[in-house]
Amino acid sequence: MNDMSKISIRFYKNHEVRAIWNEEESQWWFSIVDIVAAITGSPRPRVYWGTVKNRQKSEHAQLYSKCIQLKLTSTDGKKYATDCFAQEDIAAVVKTLPAKNTADFLEWFTYSDNTIDGKSKKKAYTLWESNLVADKDVGKVKSLQQIHAYLFGGLYDFAGKIRTKTIAKGNTLFCLAEYLQQNLKTIEQMPETTFDEIVDKYVEMNVAHPFMEGNGRATRIWLDLIFKKRLGLCVDWSKIDKRDYLDAMIASHTDSTRIRELLRNAMTDRIDDREIFMKGIDYSYYYEQSE
Repeated sequence: MNDMSKISIRFYKNHEVRAIWNEEESQWWFSIVDIVAAITGSPRPRVYWGTVKNRQKSEHAQLYSKCIQLKLTSTDGKKYATDCFAQEDIAAVVKTLPAKNTADFLEWFTYSDNTIDGKSKKKAYTLWESNLVADKDVGKVKSLQQIHAYLFGGLYDFAGKIRTKTIAKGNTLFCLAEYLQQNLKTIEQMPETTFDEIVDKYVEMNVAHPFMEGNGRATRIWLDLIFKKRLGLCVDWSKIDKRDYLDAMIASHTDSTRIRELLRNAMTDRIDDREIFMKGIDYSYYYEQSE
């Protein structure tokens, strides 16, 4: 395999499912151990998988022969050889597992790539090479619109367009449509030279919520671009728990203390690290998944 630097982390009911990209075959290879852990809840998924593999590899010899070992990063930061299957073989392998959640997992696995989020996420991965936003436009509303249009073009007819309707989420009412354009001009002019100023700008843009959908995914990328330009840093989103992030963003409408803490503790200078970027996209989209 050639390019094995592109890493993905998907989430099935809060379980990480790691994958690694094969550029030559243009497909993902998934950790079967992660899938076993997600489906069975076993505290020792490697042992569980090893037992199943030994019992069934003769019955499913052709399928199980496609299993290869790739080095994936574990929770301790080290890389370990892990049994993986190509994306095209996952469904067949999962059906051989003696677990009651296999059907539910397969519905999630096959559905996730065909949703708007799944298609948008594929576009998000390519942002790494796109040079979409010119340096002079970083932090401007124009750049946020460019990001949104890139992510959701062809998926939403309002991709990149500032909303003209007032929207709310739960008990949160976002900026009234009649005041939105002026509010965005004010946000654009906010300073962004320090960490606190950048977070303030991010929080205000979240309160504004300029698009009908897709605000969080676009704005987190926008935030990282500002951090990179101004501070030479970016957010390692994998260090921020989903529930902590969502709660902090809700609270930020009146008090931004918690989101500042979460972001500050997740900053990294690995701004040119492709894995950090890819993991950031995975976590950003995970934040938007319903429980």
